[in-house]
Parts: sequence; C-alpha cells; structure tokens
Amino acid sequence: MTVSTVEYIRYRIPEERSAEFLAAYTRAAVQLAAAPQCVDYELARCEEDFEHFVLRITWTSTEDHIEGFRTSELFQDFLAEIRPYIGSIEEMRHYKPTSVRGQGASVPTLYAWAGGAEAFSRLTEAFYDKVLKDDLLAPLFADLAPEHAAHVALWLGEVFGGPPAYSETQGGHGHMVAKHLGKGITEPQRRRWVNLLQDAADDAGLPTDAEFRSAFLAYAEWGTRLAVYFSGPDAAPPAEQPVPKWTWGAAPPYRP
Repeated sequence: MTVSTVEYIRYRIPEERSAEFLAAYTRAAVQLAAAPQCVDYELARCEEDFEHFVLRITWTSTEDHIEGFRTSELFQDFLAEIRPYIGSIEEMRHYKPTSVRGQGASVPTLYAWAGGAEAFSRLTEAFYDKVLKDDLLAPLFADLAPEHAAHVALWLGEVFGGPPAYSETQGGHGHMVAKHLGKGITEPQRRRWVNLLQDAADDAGLPTDAEFRSAFLAYAEWGTRLAVYFSGPDAAPPAEQPVPKWTWGAAPPYRP
C-alpha cells in the first residue's frame, strides 16, 4: 500500500487581510479538488491567535505533488490565487505519517452502537438458523461446525470495531478467506446470504437507523463479493492480512 504524505503550510496573515486570504483559498481549493494527486485538504485558523493559519494537504506521495501537481496547469491556476500570500509562509514541509495513530471515543464504533458481543451473538444465531433452513444456502453449510456461528460473531465483532478476539483465537483475514476456497459460491447464493443477514439483523434487534444499516450492508456487500471471488476456481489465497476494520464511512451516527 502506498503511504501518502502530508504537507503543512503555516501562514501568518494580518487580521485585516484574513477575509481576502480565505476568499483566495476558497478559489484555489477548486484546483486542489480537481488534482488527482490530492487526497484531501483543510485550512484551519488558530483560535488563540487569529493571524495564524495552517493548510494541511494530503498528497498521494511527495513525488506526485512535486513532479505531478506542481508541473500541471492546475498548479498555475492555484498559484495565481495564493501568490500574494507566499511571503507570509512561515513553514512549508512534507511529513510522513508514523505508526502512532488511532481514533478517539467521540464517535462510537459500529460494534458498540450495535450492542457489543451479545448483539453479534444474537445476529449469527438468528442468521445460521435461517441459513440451514434455506434451500439455496443450506448445501454450502452441510458440514457446519457447532462453533461456526460463535466464530463468525467474533469475526463480525472485530470487523466492526470490537476486541480482536477472532485474530487472537482464529487468525487474520487470510484464515477467514481460506474457509471459502473451492466453495464455488454463486451470485444468487451471495445475494441470498446478504438478504438473510439483513433479516437476521432485524430479528436480533440490531439498530435500524439509516447510518448503521448502511455501514452494515456495505460490509456485507464487500465481504460476500470477496467470498465469491475467493471461492472461484482460479482464486489464489491472499497474503496474510489483518482483519479489516469497518467504520461509519460517509454517514457518521445521527445525533439529534
């Protein structure tokens, strides 16, 4: 995976020029938004000293920024807007992210929002009860181990932000993928799996808000499509990978 780079540009702008500075960057941001080398950007203003601004731009790489964006026509239009403020730059450097990163608790995990371990246990129990009665899916699970539902509950719990119980007791993503090799899962079976999982979520009392269910369904779609691929005749097992971590995505939890 390519590691992006973060550019920080620190400005000191006299307060009487701040309005024109912000207007200029509003126009210049159009070029950033159009640049394929730009991942995201944000201009922040200091609360303690209104003269200080920090522009953060995440680039796909330092090389893409310097050799790609800066040599493009987009950069010329960008530069035309911010040129009057170049003399006000106090720092302009690229930074590489380190391994020290994480999320705070201001936004709950999908795991916590769903109700934790008990909720995922209810979900998988309801789900596999349906699966074993379903004509289309039952043949896939003819030799289902007694502990299978519990293991899948651990998997889903970890995927949605819970404790790493699956990783610690079963393995990572490769271990789960290996269970699908050679199964020959069809698209109708995949679609039925997704539908039954949604029905089981209802039966298990998982949250029904639009934000949670959209993230829940997004993972079900992603995971089952991978399962179809890796169950095919030409699929090779992936390299060992950690369990994926699913988040809210485009819609964080709604708070009235």
